[in-house]
Amino acid sequence: MTEDLDHRFSSLTWEQITILDQVLSEVIPIHGRGNFPTLDVKLKDVIHVVKEQLTEKQISVRDIRLNGSTASHILVEQNGTSYKDLDIIFGVELPSELEFQVVKEAVLNCLLDFLPKCVNKEKITAQTMKDAYVQKMVKVSTDYDRWSLISLSNNSGKNVELKFVNSLRRQFEFSVDSFQIILDSILNVYKATDCKLTEDSHPTVIAESMYGDFSEAMYHLRCKLISTRNPEEIRGGGLLKYSNLLVRDFKPADKDEIKSLERYMCSRFFIDFPDVAEQQRKIESYLRNHFIGEEKSKYDYLMTLRRVVNKSTVCLMGYERRQTLNMITILALKVLGEQNIIPNAANVTCYYQPAPYISDRNFSNYYIAHGQPPVFYQPYPFHIQIQSGMV
Repeated sequence: MTEDLDHRFSSLTWEQITILDQVLSEVIPIHGRGNFPTLDVKLKDVIHVVKEQLTEKQISVRDIRLNGSTASHILVEQNGTSYKDLDIIFGVELPSELEFQVVKEAVLNCLLDFLPKCVNKEKITAQTMKDAYVQKMVKVSTDYDRWSLISLSNNSGKNVELKFVNSLRRQFEFSVDSFQIILDSILNVYKATDCKLTEDSHPTVIAESMYGDFSEAMYHLRCKLISTRNPEEIRGGGLLKYSNLLVRDFKPADKDEIKSLERYMCSRFFIDFPDVAEQQRKIESYLRNHFIGEEKSKYDYLMTLRRVVNKSTVCLMGYERRQTLNMITILALKVLGEQNIIPNAANVTCYYQPAPYISDRNFSNYYIAHGQPPVFYQPYPFHIQIQSGMV
């Protein structure tokens, strides 16, 4: 890796370009719902077709980038970093609602090109393709942020996520996921039929760290260190990602600073998700999307999250904090129940300490789930003794 242009940028080595080529050329299944067939696609082909569709619709593309954990995996493969989603960023102009709609239709229409030849495409609408192959769609249109996201379904969690960005104030959570690899030069090689990637003849591929200092961010990635800036700017505060990094043996780069950062993470999370039901939905969604095939890590993740919330939450009333901690505890018990390590959490009795101002003598601080004989626990402190030695 050699520095180039300025401290935010660096050019990829041949070995890194080889890994990038493998990622772009790998066949990824896009799973259809119902009777719709699975689409076997290569990322480089999807990018090419989407760009062509946008160009035909008069949407100019500034550049195309590979973002997030996949970019990190390419830059430092040997430290064991894994990736799930394949995040592609198209830099585009979205001045009005019309352009948002054009981008959406362009992506859905391009999926038609990947359907088997035997399928009659004439009667298939864009809405049909959305219902069949799109996992989620997001649109953000504010004074500062204008972007949209279309995520294509993959049952193993390796979703193809196409993001179309006009402007986005915050493009990373932590330094280790702040990398973006600019793909235009290698895409041009794919388009030119007489060009091949070789060590002696390959394009210059540039990577950028949105964290700011490329060398520092690379050091954090190689050494598995956690660092960020102003987590209060991140939706959700980066709390769920932070707990994920901890459970994957990443360590804070600055042990003193992280105490303050944890408080900002928790505060922003509870601002964005003030209701305990919202918090639970967000955590469950994160588990579904980031722990596919890693069921045994879910419990460790939830207890790590619980520890951070318990230690660093300063913005909640006592009873609100206890509600959140109880919710996370029950999720952890359910995870263990799904693994048959303890009885299912539906048969758990939870103890809730009432707020000091509750004076109703009829108030009951026990909730007992009906069914099989209950398992009693009091979650402060929370310990489970299991014969296998797992805790």
